[in-house]
Amino acid sequence: MTADTDTERRRVTTLLAAAAIGVYLLIVVGATTALTEATRACSTWPFCGSDLTDPRVLIAWGHRLAALVVGGVVLAALVAAWRSSTPRRAKAVLVLPFVLYPVQIGLGALAATATAGWISTLHLLCGMAIFIGLVLALAWTLEVGTGDATPTAPDRSPPPDSIEHVPTPEPSGPLASVKAVCAAYFRLMKPRLMWLLCLVAAAGMALAAGPALDTGLVVRVLGGGVLAIGASGTFNHVLERKKDRKMQRTADRPLATDRVGVANALVFGTLLALASLVLFLSVNLLAAALGLCAILFYSVIYTLVLKPNTVQNTVLGGAAGALPALIGWVGVTGKVGVPGLALAGVIFLWTPAHFYNLALAYKDDYARGGFPMMPVVRGERVTRRHIVWYLAATLLGASVLTAVTSLGWLYAGATIGFGALFLWAVVELHREKSEGAAFRAFHASNAYLGALLFAIVVDAILV
Repeated sequence: MTADTDTERRRVTTLLAAAAIGVYLLIVVGATTALTEATRACSTWPFCGSDLTDPRVLIAWGHRLAALVVGGVVLAALVAAWRSSTPRRAKAVLVLPFVLYPVQIGLGALAATATAGWISTLHLLCGMAIFIGLVLALAWTLEVGTGDATPTAPDRSPPPDSIEHVPTPEPSGPLASVKAVCAAYFRLMKPRLMWLLCLVAAAGMALAAGPALDTGLVVRVLGGGVLAIGASGTFNHVLERKKDRKMQRTADRPLATDRVGVANALVFGTLLALASLVLFLSVNLLAAALGLCAILFYSVIYTLVLKPNTVQNTVLGGAAGALPALIGWVGVTGKVGVPGLALAGVIFLWTPAHFYNLALAYKDDYARGGFPMMPVVRGERVTRRHIVWYLAATLLGASVLTAVTSLGWLYAGATIGFGALFLWAVVELHREKSEGAAFRAFHASNAYLGALLFAIVVDAILV
């Protein structure tokens, strides 16, 4: 690849990424505009009411001006792509936004002047189709010229202690010993997962209850969630202890180093699970049933069935992270609802876009452990492409959540701003193809979901 070609491709991918985020902004703001009934205050097109003291008029004007600016960016991206050495399939799919963007403008005009709800729905779907076309072209253009190492076959041999672990010095004194034991058991609970999954459950509760969210209910649901996560993590440590000894990142886990015995860990995990179910039962029976499903799914289905046997383990395993959203919603309402399902869908789609970055960084480690992760089986190039696809699906899922709830501008700003940050980190991952870039994309994914969930909680409570 020549320097000129590389510069040209960087310019094209930058424009495509900017166009995709611009269209995503229109999708999210369009849904928010409908919810604030801005179209009722501005029912003419292309010009609007002149009462700029009315916030709804300002929203409508802002949306139409943004559509004009984004249209220019989309056109610039299309021209740059068609004039460059962009792959044929990328150029072909760009016909979709080229044709649909004028249609989208026409639908927007109809939505502003008509009352039929199906027009607004078609307007939203058309925007999503434009977004998908831009993202597909971006993914296919990014992967051109990116080399890929030969996929590494997972190690199916018996698990020797292949990673030399430096023993931790024995604590001196009774207090130090107690602290070391408590730290080991606390680590079994996978505390790094707790804050995010608890925030997922909190977002589900906030969506369901709004400003009327009860503090006592929050304590019981989150308490049950913490114990359920701890039980699932403990059982996972027990079942993967032999594989953990083969991997650099897990070789120092409490069961891998025999700091905690298997029998003790099983008893600990069982007590956590029982305590979790007791707390969930104090909320309602459906919450307890979903809590039990979450423990069994992660401990048995994911750990024993999916993770060691299928390359789709990360995708299907996303259900474990999605269940807290339903538990939070059910904890308030006692039944499953559309907003709770939409939030669970966002978490489910986000999981591969998030975890594939970690799988890239630890590709060799997972191969040693015998896990058929995507970069191990399909290679790094395919994995990077799937990250783009699942990120796009996550953003579309977040826009659906905007349409089915009364979330406002804080949520819209979070999904647009942090979504753009996440997408740019993924674009840089394609360009650098390094472990550092994979970790940056991983952290950007955490920032995106954390900001999104925090915005949901605040927006829902302040409605």
